[in-house]
This record gives sequence, C-alpha cells and structure tokens, in this order.
Amino acid sequence: MSSIQTSVLLSCSLSSSSNRVINASIHLPKLTNISLSKIQTRKQVDDQELKVIKQYKNTPLLENNNITQILQDQQQKHSTISNATVQLYAVLEAVSDRIEMHHNIGEQRNNWNNLLLNSINMITLTATTMSGVAAVTNGEGAPLMAMKLSSALLFSAATGLLLIMNKIQPSQLTEEQRNATRLFKQLQSNIQTTIALGNPSEEDVKGAMEKVLALDKAYPLPLLGAMLEKYPAKFEPATWWPSKKGKTQSKKTGKMNNGWSEELEMEMREVVDVVKRKDAEDYDRLGNIALKVNKSLAIAGPLLTGIAAIGSTFIGNGSSLAAFVPLLAGSLASAVNTFEHGGQIGMVFEMYRASGGFFNLIETSIESTLGEKDLEKRENGELFEMKMALQLGRSVSELRELASKSASYRMEGVDIDEFASKIF
Repeated sequence: MSSIQTSVLLSCSLSSSSNRVINASIHLPKLTNISLSKIQTRKQVDDQELKVIKQYKNTPLLENNNITQILQDQQQKHSTISNATVQLYAVLEAVSDRIEMHHNIGEQRNNWNNLLLNSINMITLTATTMSGVAAVTNGEGAPLMAMKLSSALLFSAATGLLLIMNKIQPSQLTEEQRNATRLFKQLQSNIQTTIALGNPSEEDVKGAMEKVLALDKAYPLPLLGAMLEKYPAKFEPATWWPSKKGKTQSKKTGKMNNGWSEELEMEMREVVDVVKRKDAEDYDRLGNIALKVNKSLAIAGPLLTGIAAIGSTFIGNGSSLAAFVPLLAGSLASAVNTFEHGGQIGMVFEMYRASGGFFNLIETSIESTLGEKDLEKRENGELFEMKMALQLGRSVSELRELASKSASYRMEGVDIDEFASKIF
C-alpha cells in the first residue's frame, strides 16, 4: 500500500515539474516596438540597396566601384534635400520673427497717432481758450501778460509737435506695418506649403530669402534713415517682390502642354490689359489725390498754429483784429489736425499705394510667366489661372468671361466698363 502511495506522489511531482518546464518555455520575452522598428527600417534600407544592385547587376561593364558610387550619389541626393528643408525651416523662423516685430511696432505706432492727436488738439484748444480770455481781460498788467505768453508758448509747442507728427505720419506708418504683417504671413504660408509638399530645392530656399529681403526693403522698421518718403513728388505703387532678372528664352516646340493652351495665353493677356487700363489707372488717380490732400493738410496745420502763436502776442494792443487772429487760427488748426490725423489721410494714401502695388504684381506675374517660352518651366496653366482668378476675387468662369468681354470691346474700339478686381 505504501509503495502505491509513493508511486502516485512521484508521478504527481513529475507531472507538475514537467508543467512548469512547459510553461517556462511558452512565456518567451517579447520584442519591443523600438527593436521591431529598427529591424524593419534596416530591412527597408537593405532592400533598397539590393534593388539598386539587382538593377545593374546584368550589365557586364558595371564594376563594384560603380555600384558604390551609385549608392553614394543617392545618399548625397537625400542629404541635399534634407539640407534644403532645414534651410527653409530657418527662413521660416526668421519670417515668424518678422511677423511678430511688425505686429508689435504697428500697434505702437497706432498708439502714437492717437496720443499725439489728442495731445496736440488739447494744447491747441487750451491756447485758443487762453487767447480768448486774454482778449476780454480789461487793462494791462501781469495777468494779461501771463495769458499772452502762455498762449504763445502753447501754440508754439503745438506747432513743433505738428511738424514732427506730419513728418513721420504715424497713421501711414501703422498701415505700412499692417501690410508688412499680412505679406509676411502670406510668405510664411507659402514656405509651409513648400515644405509640406516635400522635396524642396535650393531654388526654393533662394527664392524665399529674396522675398524676405525684398519685404524688408519695401517696409523698413527704422524711422531714421530708412523711413519711406511720406510726401513723394509723384505717386508710385509699392513694390515688395524681388525683381526677376532676364532669362534666356527658348522657342516653343511641339504642342502646348503643362496645362497651357493658346486660348489660355490670350485670356491672360486680356486680363493684364484690363488691369492696366482700369484698375491700375484708377488707383493711380486716387493715390495722387490722396497725396495732394495729405501735403496740403500737412502744411496748413503747422502754418495755422504758427500764425496763432504770433497773433497771441499782440492781444491787448487795442486792436480787435489782434484778438480775432489767434482765436480763428487756433480753431482752424484743431479742425485741420483732426481731419488729417483723425481721418488718417496718410493711411489712405498708403492703402492706395499698396493696392497699386498689388495690381503691378499681377501684371508682373502674368507677363513673366508668359515670357517664359519653355512650357515645362512655367507653373501649371490651370493652377495659374485659378490663382489669378482668386486674387482678383473671381471664379475661373468669370475670369474667362472678363477676357472675352475685353477682347470684344477692344475690337469694337470701346473701353471696357468693368474692373478686373472685385476685391479692391
């Protein structure tokens, strides 16, 4: 009986130990995701190299050094693409910094406009009031002299501040920074799109840097030395894009391709013609009007406060005209200053200047694209047509209708009665 129990216990122990051994062999350590990814990545690289070798292994003249050279060229190509991407990211960081700078400085200069406008108006109105009080003061003496001198000093201070304010035109500076912020944001979006599409080239990096430098030149941040002329002799549209150097143009060969056709080229030429004869000409006229008004107001404001400062010194000499001049000049100076800087005439002038530059950019883009005779080097025709339509606030069908209408009106010798842009 005892022998039977012993054999049973022995068999149970052997079975349990065998179960433990089996369980230990089943629970193997798992490979981590990192290891698997490394193995897969290495396998992909090896497969790519083997693919290149198999592609040329049947060539009898290909030697081992040639295969090595091919692999090195591929690695160098991938390294060049990577370098261009890194450089574009560096340009993108600079553009983001420019956006922040122009935004902050634009807000600061807008505050200048508000503070200087309110301060000059308060000084002018206070000096006018003091001149009126001095005019009704009977007799002569210290009170009258104090009123006259205080009024003259306040008018003189207003004249000096107006000269400075009219020189820098804070409202126009603010509009410049707004335009620069918008254009830098547009450039930022273009660079991000180039990176997202993949495989940027050195030409993309060079073009992005040229655009950044052109914007810096068109909208400078410093006031001393680099500030744009606020009262030019003639209205000229803004230019914020790099000038394109002349290229050697090759002749067109074969049929039109890359989305271009003869009808599309004719359409683009008609659009350029409408932009030149209607939109650009109209904004040139409005810009010249705004420039003349701004010049006149910039001269009138300090002139009136200067006359008021001189006239206030003659108050109390027994002449009614001596009291009338500072009161009238001071009141008119306050009205002129409010209309000029409160109405932001400088901002209106800059708005026309930027709009004129936009139409010049449209003309330059179309003419330079059509000037490239190698169709493969052009931007895709259908994409280019869509971009032009969106920039002018039209659909593609509306843009084609405009071109057709322009062609028919030109054949009849009649000026078209429609502007190309529906935005500005």
